[in-house]
Amino acid sequence: MVLTFGILGNLVSFLVYLAPAPTFYRILKKKSTEGFQCVPYVVALLSSMLWMYYAMLKTNETLLITINSVGCFIEAIYVSIYISYAPKKARMLALKLVVLLNIVGFGLILIFTHFLVKGSVRVQVLGWICVTLSASVYVAPLSIMRQVIRTKSVEFMPISLSFALLLNAVMWFFYGLLLKDFYIGVPNIVGFIFGALQIILYLIYKNCKVDVEDKLPTDSVKTKTILTATTPEIHPICSLPIQDDHNIEIITVADEINGGDDSTGPTERKAFDPSKVRNEPKHI
Repeated sequence: MVLTFGILGNLVSFLVYLAPAPTFYRILKKKSTEGFQCVPYVVALLSSMLWMYYAMLKTNETLLITINSVGCFIEAIYVSIYISYAPKKARMLALKLVVLLNIVGFGLILIFTHFLVKGSVRVQVLGWICVTLSASVYVAPLSIMRQVIRTKSVEFMPISLSFALLLNAVMWFFYGLLLKDFYIGVPNIVGFIFGALQIILYLIYKNCKVDVEDKLPTDSVKTKTILTATTPEIHPICSLPIQDDHNIEIITVADEINGGDDSTGPTERKAFDPSKVRNEPKHI
């Protein structure tokens, strides 16, 4: 049974690692990160590195080594793509996180557990570090879940990934339980809970539409601004909003131009040109 759940855990975890692939294909195609966050992938890379180190310290943990080595490879590709196409500010943040967590952080853990603790205590210390990090990875979607509730949109919380995370947690929980490995089993209880919550939120909000006009400010002048989905107001997880002046148009009603006569013909649609704005007093 341990081997069965270990193999199933490897298969499901592989699918979980591949779940963000459409997102990064989109980034490659558009040559833009579109405000997506890099933190989950940097943390996932660190988690895979630590679990692989943990498995190497124990015996008969080949299945844990195989999936986490694959995870390190895939997550490194994701992070590299993100850094290649992110805007300057986001790129610098991603590079700082990689250096801080994956190089300095992992290096310090490696030095501490290798030179300062010995024997079974080393496995215990590293096990608790892995448990803490894995639990934080599972808790990370809290920010996305909050945005789903606020915006009533599940655009950036795909059901396939949520279901895969839930199934992954179940497989590795039973693997750890049958292997009597506390450090593998415990964090997956947290994973099961948050995976189930994400699926419940998806079922609640999957048919909801984001009403952009309800979020727009009203103005005394009959002017209406149309915002595309790249604005931070309706972009669920946009940590670094993309500013695109070409996505904004101004629709001015003809009666405003003609002195407030509502009977003067249809509306006139004009593209906004900042260069033509003049500092003239407005006559009411």
